Amino acid sequence: MFTFISNHPLAIGTVLLLLDLAVWHSIAQKYRLARLATRVTAFILFSWVLNSTGMSPLTPAPWPDDATLNMVASLLEIMWWLFAARVLTVILGLVLFQRNGHAGRLLQEVMGAVIFLIAIVAAAAYVMQLPVKGLLATSGAMAIIVGLALQSTLSDVFSGIVLNTTKPYQVDDWISIDGTEGKVVDIDWRATHLMTSNGAMAVIPNSLAAKAKLLNFSRPINMHGVSIRIAVPAQVRPRKVLDALEKALQGTTALLISPKPKVAVKESTLEYMEYEASGFIRSMDQKTEAQNLLFDLAHRHLQASGVNWASEATDRPWSRPRALLEDVRVFRSLSNDDKDHLAERMISVEYPEDQLILAYGATSDDLLVIGTGVVSASIKDGEKLIEAGRMGPGEILGEDNLVSEGASLAEFRTLTTCILYRIDKQELKACMVERSEVRAAFTKLQHYRQHKSQSLLLQRPAEVRKGGFLSWLHIKER
Repeated sequence: MFTFISNHPLAIGTVLLLLDLAVWHSIAQKYRLARLATRVTAFILFSWVLNSTGMSPLTPAPWPDDATLNMVASLLEIMWWLFAARVLTVILGLVLFQRNGHAGRLLQEVMGAVIFLIAIVAAAAYVMQLPVKGLLATSGAMAIIVGLALQSTLSDVFSGIVLNTTKPYQVDDWISIDGTEGKVVDIDWRATHLMTSNGAMAVIPNSLAAKAKLLNFSRPINMHGVSIRIAVPAQVRPRKVLDALEKALQGTTALLISPKPKVAVKESTLEYMEYEASGFIRSMDQKTEAQNLLFDLAHRHLQASGVNWASEATDRPWSRPRALLEDVRVFRSLSNDDKDHLAERMISVEYPEDQLILAYGATSDDLLVIGTGVVSASIKDGEKLIEAGRMGPGEILGEDNLVSEGASLAEFRTLTTCILYRIDKQELKACMVERSEVRAAFTKLQHYRQHKSQSLLLQRPAEVRKGGFLSWLHIKER
């Protein structure tokens, strides 16, 4: 075999190079160690073949009299340098991937380019016997000219290296660069690519990102700020607004308990006062949904506290019970006269904080409509109760035995002081006889809540979905 190699060194070297390429591409990228092992083995064999036949990458080809043989041998020696550079870049890539993950890709590419440049210069000096000093001097002058022409591009490249080294953000982080907000999907040689909330791709040059004001919403992990601002007429007492907004923050499980959500006055004029309600969520994907939910809760709790905007003024002002009936979906099919009649028979009951309203498995003689405050709903998970969500003004409970025999699927307890309005179920049953739409709405609501309760329990022991109980309480629009 040694004789065969000695007689056909160039053919064996060429076969080894082709075999290395074939094996490299046949092994999946996830098997990094296997790919590295095959490449190092091929390089060692290739070096042994060259050395065993008298060829050395540090000297010119040993057959100056045979032009064809000399040219092929020179090509193999040059390939040795490039092969060595490739092996080094593969090892470097494996080390950087283990230490820095995706963030090391740009640094790996830059260092790989430097290694290949060194290999090319070495091949030119040792194999081709070119005057490297003159070549370097010429290339240096050319580098200055090219550098001046590509000044902005080079600034982006080196800024990208700095960003990947200091890591102010990385792939999958939610960031804001000079007011452009989005999720980082890639950081390449020239720019940072952001996927904005409206689905557009924002490409920001690395040099701009390195100098700009930057906000990283993904640091610290699993805690992202969310806030809304509400403008209220200046004549409304601030304490009333602050109390209503604090109840709105308590009315959702979408917000984290710690850090504690808060409300603050942000601006005051003669016409209005602006308030900010803020808290924290676990994922930026929940931001829009949480903001929309907070706006809805803020409006409902402000309305429940007596705050009305000029655009809401009507020729016939309603009482609080009558206004509540407009927000209860199951009563939408009733006429105004029917709602007026029902509102006159609604009885208000005040509950202190942390008082049981309706126990799990119990039945109520009345339908309860929340007028003010926040009510917590908990469902059974084996022997214990878990909080499924929270309810606010305009939502109902105790409807379980209206359509069919049944008991409460949840335990309802006040989180704040509350005012609930009781409606005698006998009145409602008489109404359902006359109005089939009301009966259908209650049936739909009952089935929907039963389905959501079962779905929520099937998700255990996974964490309860944040803010999901409001959808459990409402009838979906068809």
